[in-house]
Amino acid sequence: MKKVILIILICVILFAGLLILTGCSNNSAENSTTNQRATSNNENSNNSTNNQSITVNYEKAAEAQMSKPQNGDTIAIIKVKDFGEIKVKFFADVAPKAVENFTTHAKEGYYNGLTFHRVINEFMIQGGDPKGDGTGGESIWGEGFGTELSPELVPYRGSLCMAMSSLPNSIGSQFFITQANYSETMANYLNQAGYPSELIEQYKIYGGYLSLYMQYTVFGQVFEGMDVVDAIAKVETETTASGQEDKPVQDVVIETIEVTTYQEK
Repeated sequence: MKKVILIILICVILFAGLLILTGCSNNSAENSTTNQRATSNNENSNNSTNNQSITVNYEKAAEAQMSKPQNGDTIAIIKVKDFGEIKVKFFADVAPKAVENFTTHAKEGYYNGLTFHRVINEFMIQGGDPKGDGTGGESIWGEGFGTELSPELVPYRGSLCMAMSSLPNSIGSQFFITQANYSETMANYLNQAGYPSELIEQYKIYGGYLSLYMQYTVFGQVFEGMDVVDAIAKVETETTASGQEDKPVQDVVIETIEVTTYQEK
């Protein structure tokens, strides 16, 4: 009986979260396809996880993803006004287009002065939209592109991912950083949904938001400055025109994103 109640409770929580994060009930058809969002989609992520035929050493992959960059590696320093610096490394071998798109935009100053327009504590912070409302931005090629996925790259806490709409090839300039910590409720859901036990064990260590797994391109990882990400995620928010309570009351401004090479001090 307790197990049945737990499953019902988890489903209610996740369904409520899905409504809150997608805002589909309040968006017009046009907005629902143009608004680029990092969205919980547990059904799809469960399918993609179960359909994988590749054997993954999740422990080894997680250690590689979470490790510090090597000397000479390309990194980016995201300088956020009044908050500090967020330093990220990249996975160009897996997501070359996403990395080229982000780093080129950064070098050209595209992100300077833009905001983290959408923040949800224990989920993620999202930015990179010139319009500041989740409906704008474009890639360096002037058109959208598709996801670059690897089962070895997981949306653990601190993962740098590309946002997109529900349309294929809709990735533009928007990105998000996963901020969520480990949740026992989420772990129970993942277990009930049939996620690999080895993956859940790594989630217990590194946190994150695994319902995004194999849905959104993970192209980088924060290796320094998660305290800044946490501070941003906790700012006061207000309700947007689409009914989502995720827009910071005070703008969280990206001053610059500096692309450089890593040198250990």
